[in-house]
Parts: sequence; C-alpha cells; structure tokens
Amino acid sequence: MTTIKLEPSVLSEIHDMQLSNVEALPSTEQLLTEGGDARIVLDAVSGVNKYGCSPLPDSGMVALGSSTASIISAEGFAAADRLRNRLQHAAATESPIAIYTTELNRIRRELVRLCGVSDGSGIDVVFAASGTDIHLIAAQAFGSGETTSPLVIMVDPNETGSGVAAALAGRHFSSHSALGESVVAGTDITRAAQVEVVSVALRDANGVARAAAAIDADFEALASQAAADGRRILLILIDGSKTGTIAPTTACALKLQQQFAGRIDIMVDACQFRIAPSTVRAYLQRDFMVVLTGSKFVTGPTFSGALLIPPMCARRLRRHPIPLALRAYSSRADWPQGWTPAAALEPIANFGMLLRWEAALSEIRAFRAVPEAQVIKFLTAFGHAVQEKLKNSPLLEPLPLPTLDRHPLTGRNSWDHIPTIHPFLLFRPDAATGRSPLNQDQTLRVYQLLQTDLSKRHELGFGKSNDRLAALRCQLGQPVACGRREGVAVSALRVCASMRQIVQAAAHDGRDAELMIENAMAALDKTALLANSFAK
Repeated sequence: MTTIKLEPSVLSEIHDMQLSNVEALPSTEQLLTEGGDARIVLDAVSGVNKYGCSPLPDSGMVALGSSTASIISAEGFAAADRLRNRLQHAAATESPIAIYTTELNRIRRELVRLCGVSDGSGIDVVFAASGTDIHLIAAQAFGSGETTSPLVIMVDPNETGSGVAAALAGRHFSSHSALGESVVAGTDITRAAQVEVVSVALRDANGVARAAAAIDADFEALASQAAADGRRILLILIDGSKTGTIAPTTACALKLQQQFAGRIDIMVDACQFRIAPSTVRAYLQRDFMVVLTGSKFVTGPTFSGALLIPPMCARRLRRHPIPLALRAYSSRADWPQGWTPAAALEPIANFGMLLRWEAALSEIRAFRAVPEAQVIKFLTAFGHAVQEKLKNSPLLEPLPLPTLDRHPLTGRNSWDHIPTIHPFLLFRPDAATGRSPLNQDQTLRVYQLLQTDLSKRHELGFGKSNDRLAALRCQLGQPVACGRREGVAVSALRVCASMRQIVQAAAHDGRDAELMIENAMAALDKTALLANSFAK
C-alpha cells in the first residue's frame, strides 16, 4: 500500500471543503435565543426578550437587575462565540448529539469544580433550559412510580419564578417547551396522577415579612400531615428568594429530613446562585439536591439551569422511571452517563443552552479568581450605600433585609451571609397625605422606563439639570408583589449586586468599586424622579 503525504496547505483546503459541506450552525446571537420557552423569544420591535435582555452585549446599560436576568457581557459573548466555532468545526466529523454530549460533559465537570466540589464526590448534574424546567423535571422524576399523590411544599410563588408552581405540579408553563414542542400553558404534561403543590406565605397581607418560626411551623405541619397520610414529600428550601430570603430555615429542613427519613427529599432552590462553594458543599453533604442557574447572580445570558444531585439521593432517583412527557423538556445527554431511565428520552442537542452555560462559566471563573476578602469588602460597601440612599430618599422605602443564617447546616460565614438583593417600595408626592404608594402598574412602568433614554421625554418633568439621569439606562430587578399599603396593591423593585459587578469592582486594585456604587446611586436617583412624575 502506498502512503501519500499531503502538504499542510492541501490538508487545510480539504478540511475547508469538508466544512463547506456541513450545514452551518446559526450565529452565536441566534443560538443564544434558542432552546428555551416563550420567555426567551425576542420581541420583533424592541429586540429584547421578556426580561428586557438582548443576546448581544450592551455596555451602556447599568446592570442592577441580576435577581431577574442579565444582558450577556462582552466576555460571556466571546466565550459563547468560541464554543460555537468549535462546534462548527467538530460538525465536519461528528454527529450533533456526539458533540453536544462531549461538550456538556465538559461543562458538567467544570461546574462541579467551580462549586467547590471535588471530582470524586459522586455528584450528578442534570441540565435544563431554565430553573423552571429543572423544577418540572425534578418533580416528575421524584414523583413517578408513586402509588399515592406526592406532595411538594414550597414558598409563596410570588417569591420564586412565575411558572415554578405549575412546573412542580406537572403542568406546562409556557406556549412551547424548551425542545420546541408547542404546548398549552396550564395543561397537564401527562394524564398520569399529578403532584400536589402547596405553598407557605413569606409575608402577611400588608407585605410584612413573617417570622421565621411561623414559616417553619407551617412547613412542619404540612410535612407531618403528608407523612401521616403515607405520602412522599418533596420540600423546596429556597436559598435566595426574589427578595433574598431563606425559607424554611436550614434547621427546620434538617429536622424534617431526620424525622421523616425515607419519605422526604429536600431540594434547595438556589436559582439565584447567591451561595458560596462552602454552602453548596454543605447542602450536598446533607443529601439535599441543589438547583442553580447561570443567569441571575452569575449574570450569564437568560436560560441555563442545573440540578446537582448528591450520591444517596441519586441512587433513590435512579429507581424512578422518567416520564415520557419529559421528552419535550429534557434530552438524553442532559442527564449524567449511567442514568438508565434517561434512555427513554430523545437524543437532542440543545446548542443554545450549551452556549449559555459556556458564557455563564466564564463569569463564574472570573468571580472565583477574586479573593473572598475583596468580595466581602465590596458587598458590604455596596449594601451600606444602597441602604443609606433608600432610607434618605423620601419617595423610596427599603424593605427590611433578611438575616442569612444557615446554622446548623454550616458554621462558616462566607460572603453569602451578606444580602445582595435590596428590595424597596416606591411612593409619589401627595398634597393631601405627603406621599402615597405607587400601585403595581405604576411600579412596572417605572421599571420599564428605567431601561430607556428619556432625555427627549420632556413630559416626565426631569428638567434640564437632570439630563444625565434622564439619559441613563439601567436595569433593576423586576417588580415583586408585596401585599398592600394604604389599601393599594404594591410591588417592590430590587437593586442587586452580581458576580460581574464584583469582578469589575476588583479591577485596577479595587479602584473601580466606587464607579459601581456611583452607578447604583444614579439608578436610584432616576427611580425617584420617575416616581415623582406620578405626583398628584
């Protein structure tokens, strides 16, 4: 047999010809908007999704809304773009599902390491398009094969994702699924017996936070009754609600886990990802599942979810069949290798989710490189400045910040004991009463206007001296319903710190921290001016 040696230039030409015969992947910009539900679709006029986020970087936006979603950074977009190019080259010799499986396994390993968990820990990771998808998948996997209807206990849906309660109950929560199937929101994903979901209020009718002991008592009563009825229980402990709360307390969750061993599973909704590696490890070591997303505190692009499953819990769940209805939401490769029940799912490559996680990992990597002392220093200074500004602004009122106590789960106070979400209510001047609260529609309008250059909108009464504020574009966390004030249904906006802010603040020996705080102060000044425009 004769061997022909080709010159490098000829080999390169052949390789280019092979690539030309492979169907081109969509652009990075387009892929970042695929593989999710209707919330990720871009509005034809504004070019942003439901959360006001574009798939392209926007350096002119002051990003303070990481409790909702974030616009992708230039660094995150570059990371996603590099991965997209690798996928395109690999497509010349490999199938899409083989490429997807290889890359997702790589991301799976790195995510675990970035969470401070060793490679040999036995932690399994299931990926999905969003935190809501993860809740749907986890509840269905947890409840399948049960002879009696399982019970899920969670906090008030106002404090978590809008579709989470429906997802946990086994209902479609959008008009199409993550893998592109058209569905009817609110309908059951399967005709099998559904999971029952009950919720515990975190606030009273006036929006005042309830005592932790009262919240724990409600969780305990519901779990005790379900156990007495012979039902299996999935308890959702939220660590980082929309307003930054932990509920129930970790002490309560540990008590119930011991009391109803063999009948209860505990899943930590840490979708905000506002927890340190030491906290992630502590939850997993206690056999708690942990849900994370790369689009909140991490500031990756919207729609990337992951479920971390500790070994003992994984052994239990592997005995449960995966309902075929999950084919619309989950691909075989989204599950770890060795999960036999996942063989029932289709081999579909969700490259959009893959790129979004790649962008998120670039943000986590940068954040992990910042010394913890610097993280704590910035978060402390940022929180103090925001709280002082809110307290001294006549038309803005801060909600009391929760105490982030995870004892006895962990005795170590890392940076995650510092609140990073700062919720507040808005008021308008009122000649009769001094001030009156903005209603939910008015608060939503302020939230939307904050993202817009208003320098030409003279009817809002900003005045010439406030031209700079009027032109400022900033994102805060979306309004959260917070009961009633003076008979008016109100919502809170949120100023949020994020990984990206911390990384930027640490640049140039920390000198950029002042700029981060100045931007937050300016955003609150614009908020107050907009609230004033509703004056009676």
